[in-house]
Amino acid sequence: MPNLIGSPTRVEAAGTPPKLIDEYIGYENTGDTRVSIAHMCSPGGWEEPGQRPEFHEYTVVLKGMLRVEYKGGVLEVEAGRAIHTKPGEWVRYSTPREEGAEYISVCMPAFTRATVHRDD
Repeated sequence: MPNLIGSPTRVEAAGTPPKLIDEYIGYENTGDTRVSIAHMCSPGGWEEPGQRPEFHEYTVVLKGMLRVEYKGGVLEVEAGRAIHTKPGEWVRYSTPREEGAEYISVCMPAFTRATVHRDD
């Protein structure tokens, strides 16, 4: 029988100003450790510390632009595009434009605070 997920769990976000993270599937909301799927709304000017996660992260930008810094460069992911970052790869996310960004993030295995490895 299919499992209906009635609502997401609001997860505390790293970075400033605060962004909204609503996890539908994953460790926080459903206890799933294999995958997490979250809807993110980042305000303009949001940035977070760099990180070197233990998971694949697939991100689909729905509105605005998500900036992704990595060792060796910067990618600006516009609405209608996606990006995949690999485990162990250093990345830093931000939404520098005034309108911010809205996006879906899928992490495999699931995102946890213990496996994201943010910079100090």
